[in-house]
Amino acid sequence: WYGGGLAMHGPSYLGYAQWAIAPFAGPDLKAMATSVTASQFRDAAYVGGAFALESTLMWITLTASMDGPLGGAAALLAPRRTRRAALSGRPLGEMDVLSAGRDLPFFQDLLTHHADPGTYWAARDFSASVGEVEAAVTMVGGWYDVFLPWQIKDYTAMRAAGRRPQLTIGPWYHADIRHGRAANADALAWFRAHLLGDPSGLREQPVRLYVTGAGEWRDYPDWPVPGMRERRWHLQPGLALSPDNPSPGDPDRYRYDPAHPTPALGGPVLLGNSEPRDNRRLEARRDVLVYTGPELREDTDMIGPVRAELYVRTSTAHADVVVRVCDVHPDGTSYDVCDGVRRLVPGSPLPDADGVRRVLVDLWPIGHRFRRGHRIRLQVAGGAYPRIARNLGTGEPLGTGSAMVACEHEVFHDPARPSAIVLPLVTG
Repeated sequence: WYGGGLAMHGPSYLGYAQWAIAPFAGPDLKAMATSVTASQFRDAAYVGGAFALESTLMWITLTASMDGPLGGAAALLAPRRTRRAALSGRPLGEMDVLSAGRDLPFFQDLLTHHADPGTYWAARDFSASVGEVEAAVTMVGGWYDVFLPWQIKDYTAMRAAGRRPQLTIGPWYHADIRHGRAANADALAWFRAHLLGDPSGLREQPVRLYVTGAGEWRDYPDWPVPGMRERRWHLQPGLALSPDNPSPGDPDRYRYDPAHPTPALGGPVLLGNSEPRDNRRLEARRDVLVYTGPELREDTDMIGPVRAELYVRTSTAHADVVVRVCDVHPDGTSYDVCDGVRRLVPGSPLPDADGVRRVLVDLWPIGHRFRRGHRIRLQVAGGAYPRIARNLGTGEPLGTGSAMVACEHEVFHDPARPSAIVLPLVTG
């Protein structure tokens, strides 16, 4: 019955398995349909060098419970158990027992290989061979998915190798049933085209994006989309944000205390709804700096990669810098659009003579319209707990560290140190 051609289909870990298999499958592998996944999971586990505590705990709790009496209900219980463990204040090395009920070697391996991945992650990283895959590949992702940045890297790696994959990104989070429906429909059309020779279900343009804020789907020939140009919005005195050049001014300061870590409101996690939330309660905290731009005079579309370039001085060599972009509505609500984190360690990044470090933070990619009358806002903080494990400020091992040192942060924004958020402006 086998006609000599096969395809692979599956989300998340099943998509990761596809990337592991594809380079060795030979010419019989005609097509792949991957969704909310990537060819390597290391960067999602150690996002920006920090440890993605909440998502990792959810994963090990979910998988450890699947063969238990609760079976399929594990996905419903894992987020609650995870948060209870994360908020216990115990060292990270004890949280597998607190969340999943027993010691789990995989979780302990993640803690052990955080700072020195070595061969452990090399054996589990299939990103180097993505460009070698000759099968036709379609990818479905979500703006609020934990794997989106690295899924897009897989897309760009295939494009650099001369392949022509298909990419769809919708307003979905990882466990969103809506992307499951879309991915199934996408896979069926893709398989009909590449296994049965019927391309009638394919779209003309390979990239389809849902633009949040505008509430519409758009098709493009590639990613990054044509016409995208980077636009720097500089931090300004008085906690302002502007595309103008930075003005002279003193640095802004806040204190991050790991004993009372700055929380996260919203943002990508493995299980649960990660759609944008009103961040005003977070922005009222003293350990969060909030820079707000002027009212926009016209609808402004931002589609593409986002990064921050901040000049920071910290009182401890070990610290985290969390950056978040929000869309402030006319009624004052402030909804998160994307965020990112960078973990600082001694010597990386290197400080200047004054101890100031130029910190580059990669945020989640976006496809968003900031409407006329809205404002662009930037948050800067030292934590996003429990999504990101708190930085204890001591450099102790991730799994066993317990001593905590508060950290004083200074953020510089002047002509010599032009801190900015770099946004992908699309016109036309």
